[in-house]
Amino acid sequence: MLEIRDLQKSYPIGGTSLHVLKGINLSIKDGEMVAIMGSSGSGKSTLLNIIGMLDELDSGEYILDGLPIKNLTEKKAALYRNKFLGFIFQSFNLINYKNALENVALPLYYQGMSRKDRQEKALFHLGKVGLADWAKHLPKELSGGQNQRVAIARALAANPKLLLADEPTGALDTTTSYEIMAFIQQLNDEGKTILMVTHEEDIANMCKRIVRLKDGVIMEDTKVIQVRADQYV
Repeated sequence: MLEIRDLQKSYPIGGTSLHVLKGINLSIKDGEMVAIMGSSGSGKSTLLNIIGMLDELDSGEYILDGLPIKNLTEKKAALYRNKFLGFIFQSFNLINYKNALENVALPLYYQGMSRKDRQEKALFHLGKVGLADWAKHLPKELSGGQNQRVAIARALAANPKLLLADEPTGALDTTTSYEIMAFIQQLNDEGKTILMVTHEEDIANMCKRIVRLKDGVIMEDTKVIQVRADQYV
């Protein structure tokens, strides 16, 4: 599914450069659920941005579903993101003036799908996250947990190969966080490959593998006994 070999990334700062990722090697297979952890400045967000094709590597290899990801034009990167990836963000990143149905349908617009088909598919995915009855509601009319479920439905709408979650429970209380994690675990049980950045140990332990970064280097990569979130819901 995903192969990264000797990935290097630096950013220019003044007359010098900051070496953020220092030879990352990471392999993720179909159906895995992996947490990336690390303190601020460890490189985890940079790594996620490169995997999400929101930033470019300096050197090394990044192969996604058999395709090398390097030197992409903006148009090609957008095409690959829409084809391969689904994103879940801490801040939900929903469009405030669009209702839940419209937010979920948005990625399908870029796939050239007809309006009727977009709405049918969006409603189907809202149903999967238990929000079909809230389809016409704006984000401000929904709770934090409901907004995150809308964001998950949007991420799933285009049927991505890989789901990228950046602190998906960071803006939620504990009970709601576990409800969201129970749903994410269910998606993984159904075969969806998930890569998640989190700083919360309890959330990381709800994945099946934890990769720990420090100063741009993978310090630890271990499989863990997965804690099931539904036991707390």
